Order: sequence, then structure tokens, then C-alpha cells
Amino acid sequence: MALYIGVMSGTSLDGMDIALIELGSGITLRATHYIPMPHALRSELLGLCASGQDEVARCAIAENHWVELAAQGVNALLAQQHLSPADIRAIGSHGQTIRHEPARGFTVQIGNPALLAELTGICVVGDFRRRDVAAGGQGAPLVPAFHEALFTDESGNRAVLNVGGFSNLSLITATAPVAGFDCGPGNVLLDAWILEKRGELYDRNGEWAASGKVDPLLLNALLSDPFFQTKGPKSTGREVFNLAWLQQHLFSLPAFPAEDVQATLLELTAQTIVQSLQAAQPHTDELLVCGGGAHNAALMTRLSDLLAPARVSSTQAKGVDPDWVEAMAFAWLAHCCLENIPTNRPSVTGARGLRVLGAIYPA
Repeated sequence: MALYIGVMSGTSLDGMDIALIELGSGITLRATHYIPMPHALRSELLGLCASGQDEVARCAIAENHWVELAAQGVNALLAQQHLSPADIRAIGSHGQTIRHEPARGFTVQIGNPALLAELTGICVVGDFRRRDVAAGGQGAPLVPAFHEALFTDESGNRAVLNVGGFSNLSLITATAPVAGFDCGPGNVLLDAWILEKRGELYDRNGEWAASGKVDPLLLNALLSDPFFQTKGPKSTGREVFNLAWLQQHLFSLPAFPAEDVQATLLELTAQTIVQSLQAAQPHTDELLVCGGGAHNAALMTRLSDLLAPARVSSTQAKGVDPDWVEAMAFAWLAHCCLENIPTNRPSVTGARGLRVLGAIYPA
């Protein structure tokens, strides 16, 4: 039995998820801790997703603030569980993605693992994506190997969908290696639009989207983006899909009620997920959803409608809280790095072969 901690703050930048897992005969979620992202840090991290003045110094300062927040959360979790740093074999820290451009040969996740090791007294494994990119891969998504370990059984064709800022799929069957890819925007445009128009960080349960009507003209314009015409391996990020991208489309079209734009953005998320899934795995028996999107009732209903008769549910149906799957994954990835187990999947990322992912910073 060994204990690992996973630290994850995704592209939505709403907060930091910290998960304690136990690895023995299986993978068990022992405890969790969540820290909302401070407004000033969120704003700075969002600003670093595009070029700007003095960005090298700003980046260094922001990542140290990110690490200080992560260390506070880790230490709080240890105190809650009456554990000491010596009880934890390693922390798997994803860091915060500020640029992801594998076509140009790079992806950047900031998070100063050396400082995190210093502040917690625990071995830290970080920098998971760049080895896959160095091997010609997309560096994303990395969770399919974990989904495969957690959700494989003999019950037919299954897909696991993570909906954070962006959406990604893992395709799991009993007869073939796991496949996976990014589908496109998850919550990133929905969150940006409601913040722009209503000053709210997210659309609770998809209620604002549900109050509007999908506009076919706008939907078709959004679906025309070249990313949606490509097949995997593929990944994406804020470099492609952002508020400016949406506003560029809106500028060339008639004015729409704000709630209709939100409804259309939710339909964009649902349709790009379903189209990607049906193209890659024409028959799916079950779709398991994790990430923040699992709580969006409007999105879950739309996925169920589009995928019927396939079963659509959150990963809670399999006993795994959908809010903690990604943080659990990076705890598991830390374990695999220390055990020299490859965790990229060339069928997912397009890398030249299997690679051990992560860099180790001893306590």
C-alpha cells in the first residue's frame, strides 16, 4: 500500500483540486481538498496564456504563487488526515498550462516542482507532458491511460469523457489499446461568455444555456473551424478557442440574444463531443462523464439525447467522484514515473512510442 497526492488546476482556472489516493490491490480515493483560485492569481494566469509585457518575470512570480497555494492545500489535507509528509510517497503535480502548441513543438505547464517539494517536504513529480511532445506527440490528453486502468471491464465499448475547460475522450474496449483525443471546447467558451455578459464565473447546471435557443447559423459558423474537421491524435487549448475567437464569429453575423449564444455554445460542446465519439467509435454502449461538465444538467441531457440508446452517466455510477478523476490521475502518473512505467499512449498522442512521463524532484 502506498499513498500519493495529485494536484490539478485545469484550463477553467476555477480552483485547485488535491486528491489523496491509495494504491494497493486497486486505486482508492482516500481524501480530497479544494481551494478556490484567488481572483488576482486567476487573472494573471489567464493573462499569461497570451504574449505580453515582461511575461518571463510575471510567469516566474505567478508560478511561485501557484505553488504556495498548492502547498497550503497539500499541508491542509495532511493535517485533516493526520498524516505526515513521510507518509506520502510522492505528489503528482500537473502545474498550470499557459501555452499548448505541440504543432510548434512545445507545451508549457508552470508550477515550480522544486519549490513544491521544498514547501511540503514530499517528493514531487511534475512536467508530465513535455516528454511526449519531445517524442513527436501532442502531450495531451494524458488521462486515457488512467481511465483505462480505472474503468476497463468486459461490458462492451465504453468511453470516458472529461469536460473541463476543454473536452477529451478516452475510448476503452476489451479488445484494443485505449484511444483518445481532445474534442474541442468544454466549458471554456461557456464560462467566458457568461463572465462577459453576466459577471458570473460559470453557468450553474447550464440554466442560462437552457433558457436560450440554439441558432443554426451561429452553430454552423462555429463548427466550420478547421480543428473540428481533423482526426486524432489532436489536442487544443486557449490558443485556439477563446472569447476573441467567439467574438470574431459574432462580428460577422446578425446580433443574437446573449442567452441564445450560450445555448449555441452548449450545443457546440455537445455536438463536437458526439461527432468525435461516433467517428472514432461508431458503437458505444456507455459514456462516463467526469470533470465540471458532469454537473451541467443541460449538457448531460443533450449528450443523452444525442447518444441514445447508449447509457450516459457521471463516473459516480462506477463509484468514482467525477470532480476528482483528473487529480487522481496525476497522483497515479507520479506512481508510474517512480516505477518507470510508461503512461503516454501513442494511439492517443501520436508519439513515436511509449515513454515514462514526468520529472522527479526528491524531497
